[in-house]
Amino acid sequence: MKSIYQILFVLLALMSSCQEKSLQIVSNQTTDYTIIIPEYADSLVEFAAGELQFYLEAVSGVTLEIKKTADKPDGKSILVGWPAQGKETLKANIQLSLDDEQLTITGGNSRSALNAVYVFLEKYIDIRFLEPEVEVVPKNPNISVPVDLDYSYTPAITTRTVHSRLFYNNPSFAAKHYVTEEAFPGYVPGARVHTFHRFLPESVYFEWHPEYYALRDGERRPTQLCLTNPDVFNLVVKAVDSLLQTNPEAEVISVSQDDNTQYCQCEDCEAINKREESPAGSVIEFVNRIARKFPDKQISTLAYQYTRKAPEKIKPEDNVLITLCSIECDRSAPINEKCTDFARDLEDWGKLTDNIRIWDYTTQFTNFLAPFPNLHTLKPNIQLFRDNHAKWVFEQHSYNPSELFELRSYLTAKLLWNPDADADSITSVFLNGYYQDAAPYIQKYISKVHEEIKADSDFFLFLYGDPSQAFDSFLSPGLLLQYDDWFQKAQEAVANKPEILERVKRAGLSVDFALLEAARQQISPEIGLIQTNDDGNKIVSSVTRQRLERFKNVCRQGDITLLNEMGYTIDEYVGQYSEMLKRAGAPNLAYQKPVELLTTPKKYANENPQVLTDGAFGGPNFYANWLGFEGNHMEAVIDLEEEVMVSEISTAFLKVTNHLVFYPEKVQYLTSLNGTSFKEFGVARNKEPLTRETRKNDIQNFSIKGEPRKARYVKINAINILTPPYWHHGTGLPAWIFADEVMVR
Repeated sequence: MKSIYQILFVLLALMSSCQEKSLQIVSNQTTDYTIIIPEYADSLVEFAAGELQFYLEAVSGVTLEIKKTADKPDGKSILVGWPAQGKETLKANIQLSLDDEQLTITGGNSRSALNAVYVFLEKYIDIRFLEPEVEVVPKNPNISVPVDLDYSYTPAITTRTVHSRLFYNNPSFAAKHYVTEEAFPGYVPGARVHTFHRFLPESVYFEWHPEYYALRDGERRPTQLCLTNPDVFNLVVKAVDSLLQTNPEAEVISVSQDDNTQYCQCEDCEAINKREESPAGSVIEFVNRIARKFPDKQISTLAYQYTRKAPEKIKPEDNVLITLCSIECDRSAPINEKCTDFARDLEDWGKLTDNIRIWDYTTQFTNFLAPFPNLHTLKPNIQLFRDNHAKWVFEQHSYNPSELFELRSYLTAKLLWNPDADADSITSVFLNGYYQDAAPYIQKYISKVHEEIKADSDFFLFLYGDPSQAFDSFLSPGLLLQYDDWFQKAQEAVANKPEILERVKRAGLSVDFALLEAARQQISPEIGLIQTNDDGNKIVSSVTRQRLERFKNVCRQGDITLLNEMGYTIDEYVGQYSEMLKRAGAPNLAYQKPVELLTTPKKYANENPQVLTDGAFGGPNFYANWLGFEGNHMEAVIDLEEEVMVSEISTAFLKVTNHLVFYPEKVQYLTSLNGTSFKEFGVARNKEPLTRETRKNDIQNFSIKGEPRKARYVKINAINILTPPYWHHGTGLPAWIFADEVMVR
């Protein structure tokens, strides 16, 4: 009996100890607590108090009253937005503390006080803000906080931006993740990046003043400005002044190079660049002069591509913001491992200025929905930026939905707030809350695809790459089928939860897209455009056709409209793919026939002429089965190996104008019986003349139908425009044409 009393005493003591270690704010759906804000509180502090009230009620069912007072009260209260005493008072600092029965939630300014409320709700009440319309709010009639609560945090990165429509279109969601609700906060609208052409439009000045623009190979081109021309300086000053006068509330204006590498090489510009051992020299000297004209504003400029290397001697003025861009980096591993030259440039710029904004990139811009296994790089990269004193980080996500869009947006925001946070834990919390019973299968996919790319040390994961580059790596046929199986199981796990099921279907779009692209190339018997039916006849694959239909429907359901940054839409992709399926299923007299090239291809498709007749079809990116010709025409002869009747010839050509890929001016088709004497069959002309408004990314079939004639050989002459027009950023450089499957009927 005595031992039973001893056990009960110990249990009571433990219960008493537990109670002493926490303070009850709400007990069994009752409370004596009031939320107190200062009498002088602004609207942001009022909003913070309202958010605290709303979520505490959502958890406990109890509404805490909000009061304004001139002085801090005694007793049971939650103080929101009151100045902290005896502690660090940096603007970005947040503070959570408990003094006797009084809970304080505050920060160095009103925004930080709101941040502190959301930190409190996540850290101590276990609320999760997963997506604008998806929150995890536990139900509990009791709310308590640790009696030793004393938490303070100052984020090292003070301006945090994730380029995602989840944040830009939902300011309250952005606030809950401590990120900006726009890409360029404080900037002059219309003067945020790549502004040289905005200040001196080519259409206005180039004809009469070509000397204002870059000298390249002995000729002036309107690609960049001549930064040592005094008239250019005066005109830019005038333009900047006008924009600042029009937007007096703006704090920052960009004076920055345009998005190409054709900078001025005139004698004066080159003298500065030689002295500074970097083309950044002439840019910084020019921007410094602008900055001195506007000492009360911040002048932003780029360290991007040819200007990424820091100058040797000249230092940016105190009001110059350097935006350092990591666009060239391999995303298969952290920057410190596979992009050491960028890490070195970051360090060198840090020796010149404390005013650095990082422009980092986190998705594949040529294929938003492609698998892009770089989640393991986000944390070390953000830590690198933090450790090199970058206070402003812009993570350029896709804005529009990309692979695992919601997870990527959530994880990136969390790491920007705290670069030392546990990324795996953040991912797990999100997956379990957002996908629920399907989470284990999606986690398997994430783990496996990242395991595979880590194992392939030679793989370069490029922002402008293509799934086809990984078909012998992390997107091999076997792995693609495994990923697909996991996503099918994920859907089955939540089949009775329609809302969760839609989320899982969106998560699987990347694998569907990769399988559709793999099918173009017939990469395995199970993954292709053509299948053999029970009668032994070759027909269009029903699996691929159904996958395309599912892909279209899930995208529409999820308001996913764009495939890449060039404006290529999902509807266009589906339409082109459907047209390609028709071509793939049609008889083709040229299928797998030998091809002889009379002009020389370059770099892509292993320069193999047989891609023109191999039965595989190129997609919207030139990495995938396209034969490329740079600065020269394409001339090819196909041997049909026997005399046949020919009535139609067609070849597909790709257009990606921002990468200097254009349609040919025309394609001439000729036929021959002996391979030496050819007769014209017809000429197919480009249906989309090149203008400033021309769509950037598309595929066009250059087709000719004619009177049937007997032929054994087909010659194709595709006429390249050779160089882009003068107004294009690539003027003076060689233009590309890319051709794929030739169809002969």
